[in-house]
Amino acid sequence: MTATLLRTAADLHARARTGRRAVVMTMGALHEGHATLIRTARKIAGPEGEVVVTVFVNPLQFGAGEDLDRYPRTLDADVELAGRSGADAVFAPSVDEVYPGGEPQVRISAGPMGERLEGAARPGHFDGMLTVVAKLLHLTRPDVALYGHKDAQQLALIRRMARDLNFGVEIVGVPTVREEDGLALSSRNRYLSPAERRTALALSQALFAGRDRHAAQEALRARAREVPATRARAEALSAIGESRAAADAHAVATTAGGPAAVRAAARLVLDEAARLDPPLRLDYLALVDPSDFTEIGDGFTGEAVLAVAARVGATRLIDNIPLTFGPFGDAS
Repeated sequence: MTATLLRTAADLHARARTGRRAVVMTMGALHEGHATLIRTARKIAGPEGEVVVTVFVNPLQFGAGEDLDRYPRTLDADVELAGRSGADAVFAPSVDEVYPGGEPQVRISAGPMGERLEGAARPGHFDGMLTVVAKLLHLTRPDVALYGHKDAQQLALIRRMARDLNFGVEIVGVPTVREEDGLALSSRNRYLSPAERRTALALSQALFAGRDRHAAQEALRARAREVPATRARAEALSAIGESRAAADAHAVATTAGGPAAVRAAARLVLDEAARLDPPLRLDYLALVDPSDFTEIGDGFTGEAVLAVAARVGATRLIDNIPLTFGPFGDAS
């Protein structure tokens, strides 16, 4: 299908609406990750609904020295990809359309959550992000808005804003899309040279190492539970000829693991990448509670996010994966 390009809110509001409107907000330079969001929006909106993709490079969320001027602008290709993926319209307003009086004097504050991790690395970023999201929600008037899990802290803040400020919009998160080598799709990947891209793979590799360490821990705990820790256990282990291996598994399962082991496994990969040419320069590695993005402790149970941000050359990249921590012996 072909997407209609709209430049003003008046043009968007003039469109007849039947069914649900689903909105996908982007800064353009669309790729397969965005296409996945659009296809998901199409399913949610259904054949009677409408999918609108916004393309707007928001100056408020770029700090001093960041890549506002060189951020890729590929509107013609964006409209084509959006249409192929199921969008009915692309809303690509100018800066004057979104901020008709210049930079807004009243803005959304991201609060304490917006000062952590990405907020600490990019002061003011989340205030600018939430301000434009709020404006675009008002301008597009959707029933549902979709955002990617790759920007996990952004998604958490948007959900919090919608709940705390009573936005009548359903917020839907869509899983991260990765390239075959594991690198999370991002518009900034195009900045990477071949050598920089090889180094950048350490971000996803670190996350996967943390995830695999956690999965191995849970498998060892399950194995250790198979027989009780008594004399009968030792006899049973001996009988099956696995006393040393199983006992070692039991020792590892009961003494090492949890959030600390996940962080250590991920950091090992990142430390090795710091010695590559070109090197990876770590901004942060964090294992956090997604409700407020504070670091979790060793006794934590529930959903968590393992997040990383780093620079390779002049390009800054972020990535994350979800993990689940349960009581001793529970699978994740």
